[in-house]
Amino acid sequence: MTQLLAVLVPTRGRPQNAIRLQQAFDDTDSLNAVPVFVVDSDDPELPVYWEAAGDRAIRHITVHEGATGTGMTAALNHAARHFAGEYEALGFMGDDHLPRTAGWDAHVLGALGTGEPRIVYGDDLLQGERLPTAAFMPSRMVRALGYMAPPVLRHLYVDNFWLALGLHLDGLRYLPHVVIEHLHPAAGKASMDARYAAVNATEADMLDRQAWRRFRDGDGFASALRRVRAEYGRDAS
Repeated sequence: MTQLLAVLVPTRGRPQNAIRLQQAFDDTDSLNAVPVFVVDSDDPELPVYWEAAGDRAIRHITVHEGATGTGMTAALNHAARHFAGEYEALGFMGDDHLPRTAGWDAHVLGALGTGEPRIVYGDDLLQGERLPTAAFMPSRMVRALGYMAPPVLRHLYVDNFWLALGLHLDGLRYLPHVVIEHLHPAAGKASMDARYAAVNATEADMLDRQAWRRFRDGDGFASALRRVRAEYGRDAS
C-alpha cells in the first residue's frame, strides 16, 4: 500500500539533530509523515544513530554506501530512488530543519494533491519565499527525473534547482503559514561545525555554483523539464 509522505534527511555526524527532528515530527505532524534519516556508511557516528534507533528516539534509518566528501546529494538521491515507489510524495529537510507548524504535513500534501507537477515549500525563517531550503514534490516527478536533485551537484544549489523547476513548470507553491525553521549558522541558530565549514567552504561553493550554472544553461535542466512534462502529458515546448 502506497503511503503518503516520506521526508528524506541526509545527515552526517549529527545524531543529536536527528533525534531533535524526530521529536519535532512527533509533536507537529498530523498525517504520520515519515522522516527517513540517510546516513553514510562511513560516518563515525553511525553506531550512535543505530543506538538512537534502537531506543526509538529515531525510527527510520537508511544507510548510503557513500564516503566522506561525496556530499548530501548522493545520499538524497540514493534514498529517493528507493522510496519514490513506496510513498505518494517525497520531501527533503536538512538535519538542521525543524517543522514548527502543527499539521504542516497536511498543508503540504493539500498543496501537492492536485495531480499536477508541484514543488511545495514553507517559510524557513531564513530565506522565506526566496528559496525552498526544505522542499516537497510528488514521487511521480522524482521517478520521471530519475533523481530528486541533480547528481552534478554535491551539496549546494539544490534549492536553486527546485525553485527553477517549480517556476518553469508553473508549479511552485509557497506556503507562508507553514514554518519549517532552518537552524543554520547563517541565521545565528547553530554553531559553525566542521561539516558546515566543509560544505560551505569557498572552493566547495564555487564547484557547486559552476556545476549548477552549467546544468541550468546547458541541456541538463532542459532535459529535466522534458522528462517531467512528458510524464504529465504536457506540451514539451
